[in-house]
Amino acid sequence: MAVQAKTSQVQIRVTPRQKAALKRRASAAGLDVSTFVLSRALPGLADQFGELIRGVGDESRSRFALAELNTFLTEAAPAEFADATTHAELRRLSPYLQNYVAAMVEQAAHLKHVAPPAWVRDVEPLDAPYFAASLKSLRPHLIAASPVAFKRRNLFVDASIGDRV
Repeated sequence: MAVQAKTSQVQIRVTPRQKAALKRRASAAGLDVSTFVLSRALPGLADQFGELIRGVGDESRSRFALAELNTFLTEAAPAEFADATTHAELRRLSPYLQNYVAAMVEQAAHLKHVAPPAWVRDVEPLDAPYFAASLKSLRPHLIAASPVAFKRRNLFVDASIGDRV
């Protein structure tokens, strides 16, 4: 990925105390003030990916976090995607959510024509099939419509990366 030249400036007004605090924190992090402030205001894609995974583990917002993860995976350019998804902390997720996240990432990698990250192979598929719809009459459709990355994990869904339902 090409590095873009930094040609624009942003100025903010701070108190002398705030400026001193920013300098101390930047120094402690081994960064200059600009890099430190940017890293906090615009976290890197790997940080965003990690935060989204943590959100998936929060039961109260799991469905929204999966939708946000869908958007993130859909919009990331192939090189950004590869960098952002290299590592994933899934231990706190249920086996179902571990598989769902791994299937999403694997499917997104396929759509972007890049290799999926190695960690997706470490997620054990579900023991029993999970169908996204409770109506048994829809199961044949879900079996046929599910992307391979989901089928491989015993997940049968109607929508995948880039889709909205």
